[in-house]
Amino acid sequence: MDVVKIDYNYKGDNALKELERITSKAAEVQDNILCGILEQNKDTQYLSKYMKGSKDVLEFKRSVPIITYKDVCPYIQRIANGEDSSLITGHLITEILCSSGTSGGEPKLMPTISEDLDRRTFVYNLINPIANKYLEGLDKGKTMYLNFVKAETSTPCGLPIRTVLTSYYKSKHFQCRPYDPFNDLTSPIQTILCEDSNQSMYCQLLAALIHRHKVMRLGAVFASAFLRAISYLERKWSQLCQDIRTGHLSPMITDPGCQTAMSSLLASPNPDLADEIEEICGRPSWKGILCQLWPQAKFIEAVVTGSMAQYIPALEFFSQGKIPLVCPMYASSETYFGVNVMPLSKPSDVVFTLLPNMCYFEFIPLGKNGTLSFDVEDEEVVPCDKVVDLVDVKLGRYYELVVTTFAGLYRYRIGDVLQVAGFYNKAPQFKFICRRNVVLSIDLDKTNEEDLHRSITLAKKKLENKAFLAEYTSYADTSSVPGHYVLFWEIQWLEPDDEEEKLLMEECCIAVEEELDYIYRQCRKRDRSVGPLEIRVVKAGTFEKLMDMIISQGGSLNQYKTPRCVKSNSAMLKLLDGHVTGSFFSPRDPTWSA
Repeated sequence: MDVVKIDYNYKGDNALKELERITSKAAEVQDNILCGILEQNKDTQYLSKYMKGSKDVLEFKRSVPIITYKDVCPYIQRIANGEDSSLITGHLITEILCSSGTSGGEPKLMPTISEDLDRRTFVYNLINPIANKYLEGLDKGKTMYLNFVKAETSTPCGLPIRTVLTSYYKSKHFQCRPYDPFNDLTSPIQTILCEDSNQSMYCQLLAALIHRHKVMRLGAVFASAFLRAISYLERKWSQLCQDIRTGHLSPMITDPGCQTAMSSLLASPNPDLADEIEEICGRPSWKGILCQLWPQAKFIEAVVTGSMAQYIPALEFFSQGKIPLVCPMYASSETYFGVNVMPLSKPSDVVFTLLPNMCYFEFIPLGKNGTLSFDVEDEEVVPCDKVVDLVDVKLGRYYELVVTTFAGLYRYRIGDVLQVAGFYNKAPQFKFICRRNVVLSIDLDKTNEEDLHRSITLAKKKLENKAFLAEYTSYADTSSVPGHYVLFWEIQWLEPDDEEEKLLMEECCIAVEEELDYIYRQCRKRDRSVGPLEIRVVKAGTFEKLMDMIISQGGSLNQYKTPRCVKSNSAMLKLLDGHVTGSFFSPRDPTWSA
């Protein structure tokens, strides 16, 4: 096998050339990655247990088990408590990354080594060159990209515990990067590094308004964070205009870094700019507000796939459908996966090209319903011989992603369900479908995130021209027999009408149930083991309160994703139930036939 050099220090056109090279030699690059991981880590306690010091690839595939977080967690905890990194990796673990914890449970702690920042930076360095192929003039203005850090903690032995984005923003890779005309941020770096998310948001929006005529690109990591910024702007625009008008920063900003950074932007009063912004923000409707405030903006960059697809109607409302939505990359706390090489594709058509130089990829074959496509007694235990390599996946098939990383995760199940949508050179392209481990379950029925999202997407069409669904979550209510599924919906009504609301909500209940799968409808109609579906409408702003609560308990604003199901007797459920304005049940059984 030819040795394929793995280098992550590419930028601009050179990054695009490297993308072509690694995807054209995907198999060789993957083999090289695995050989490199085994060479570096063969003497670790974890690998030695299975491979006894061997670095043979075939022995790795025969002997090392496919695992979930609970299998590797004890090793990570031991390192956090002060034991040597050699438990799982041959390189020094420099920090512990915490996952968002909002996809399906408590935050997970992930080991990381210094080289991982090079890999992440390579992905970031690809995004703008790819976009530049389709959109001209991005180097002629500024980027309003809202970045936030989260206060970090530390392990008992002193390793920092950070979110993956906080790790990047605090690194030299971000702070010492050379000037890039294609990514000239409106936000001063001190405002990004401010750990008070309220002050950080205020200052970043203020800076973006000051530069409003130069902004070419809008965005945040997740669509939810970007919409939170719009909500914040709705509440604070008057004060922001006052700062611009007077040239003095609001006294609510007490962070020294923010004060220093913003003082240069507010060097003199600008009443004309304040008048422009006041006139726009004071209009009765905020439809198209993004086009009006930032008239040069060419696209909105944010994750809008998977559970984030729920936010697309709201983004289109605020942009009047005139600003394309770009979903640039696919990543997690464990490792970064790939990029979207067709950035202007519709959100529903977004696919990600997996980058074979990120880690070693394997795939568990699944059926369309997200369950394993082979018979085993326990779905937690996947035989080693059932997984397939990156270049051996088949078009149209469904898989669960498995990764092996330099930092000590071996054959680790990410939990994401992907569908092969095509190939870029020799590298497969995947459509993100859902998380395997987020389900509603009562009796025999198991409803996964994809089925839930699809059914709600179709049902909310009943609201067209009357209202739009701003946000949702769910839970399985088993407090009575039979149990039933509950959907919490936050709805923005265009023309409120109590009688019409009842009819529409009942129609939505029916539409959701009709779209759920055969087993659910059987349990509802024949077995009577599941009760009628319920929609509880909550007050405007409820899901923002939910976000605030999760962030206050240690969640990250950058990485926040609304939980698509909540647990019984949880604080989240209590908050949601405390803001219900109306409850509606499906008035009839769904259709079903044996």
